[in-house]
Amino acid sequence: MSRSDLPHRVHVVGAGLLGTSAGLALTRAGCAVTLEDTSPTAGRLAADMGAGTLSAAHPDTELVIVAAPPDVAADVIVAQLRALPEATVTDVASVKGVILERVRAATERHELDRYIGSHPMAGRERSGAVSARVDLFEARPWVICSDDDTPPERLAQVVAVAEAAGATVLHLEPEFHDSSVARVSHAPQVVASLMAAQLIEMPVDGIALAGQGLRDVIRIAASDPGLWTQILAGNAHEVRDVLQHVRADLDAVIDALSLDAGGYATLAQTIAAGNEGHQRVPGKHGQAPTVYGTVTVVVGDEPGGLARVFTDVHQLGINIEDVRIDHATGHRLGSLDIMVLPDRVQDLVTGLSERGWRLPDHAEQEAPAPAAPHAGPPADG
Repeated sequence: MSRSDLPHRVHVVGAGLLGTSAGLALTRAGCAVTLEDTSPTAGRLAADMGAGTLSAAHPDTELVIVAAPPDVAADVIVAQLRALPEATVTDVASVKGVILERVRAATERHELDRYIGSHPMAGRERSGAVSARVDLFEARPWVICSDDDTPPERLAQVVAVAEAAGATVLHLEPEFHDSSVARVSHAPQVVASLMAAQLIEMPVDGIALAGQGLRDVIRIAASDPGLWTQILAGNAHEVRDVLQHVRADLDAVIDALSLDAGGYATLAQTIAAGNEGHQRVPGKHGQAPTVYGTVTVVVGDEPGGLARVFTDVHQLGINIEDVRIDHATGHRLGSLDIMVLPDRVQDLVTGLSERGWRLPDHAEQEAPAPAAPHAGPPADG
C-alpha cells in the first residue's frame, strides 16, 4: 500500500459491527471519517466510540464504505454514487454477485466505474456498534472484486483502506467469491443452527453432557437471525447447491446407520473425507496446515489460573501455537489443551509436571508433584 493511496476523507454508511470497526481502524490510520446511519442512536454510539464524526458526507469525500444490510446495500450504493459524484464507493456485504447485478442495472457506465465491491472476512456472533473492535480486520482476508475496466487509482484506494485496517487483500471474481463463502461461511451457519436447534426439546440433564465438540460445532449458532436471513437469501443459489450435496452425503450416512452390508465402510469413509477436508484449512497466518501436539492440563476455575500456566509455558521457552478450553460439568475444573510443535511436547509435559500441574493424558510420565503453591491450579472461567 502506498500511503498516498489512502483516502483522507472517508464516509461510512451503516454504524453496525463492520461499519463502526472500519471507522475505528481508519480513524486510527489518520483518515477523517464521517458516519451515517438510519438509526440516530447507532450513529451516536459509533461516534462516541471513536469511529468518526456523525455528519453528512463532506463534499470532498474520496471514498464511501457502505456497511448496510445486504438487502438494501445496492440501493445505498447507487444513492452514494449519485450524492458524491467524484467519490469511489465500496461495500462490505458478504454477497457480491447479486449486489453488483442490482447496481449495474440502476447505474450508467461512468457511475459503475466508481463502484468496487469488497468483503472483509471478519465478524463476530454479536452485532451492532457496541461489539465493534479497532482490530476486527487484523490479519483477516479482505476480498476485493474488481475487473479489467476498474480505474487503477480507485482500486488503489480500496486496497489502501483494507490494508490500513490490517487486512490481507485478495482479488476474486464475484461469482467465485459467492461460491466460496457459501462453503466456508454461509452453509456452515445453516448446519450450526440446525444442530443447535436439536437442543431445544432436549432435557437439561442431557445437555449437561455437552463437551467442547458440540460447542465448536454450534458456536456461530448465536448469530443474528435477521442479518443471516438476508445473507442466505442474497446467496441462495450457491448455498442451496452446497446444502444439496450435504443432504446427499447425510442421506448416505443415514442409510449406512441401518448397518447393512457396506454400512461400516460408508461411515468410515465419511469420517475420513472429513479428515481430508479439515487438513485443507490453512494453518496459522495462512500458512500450510500443521499438525500440532496437544498437552492437556487440568486447571481450576479461579482468577489467575490461566496466567500462571501461560507464564510457566513461557518460562519453559515453548511457543503456544493454539489453545482450547473445556469446562467440566458440575465441578469448578476445566481442561486446557495446549497445542505446540510435536518436538516440544515432551519438554512441555516434563516442565509442567515438575511445576505441579496435572496432565491426565501423560500421568505415567509426570514427575512427583512438588508442594508448589499452584499445584493443580486453575483456569479463569
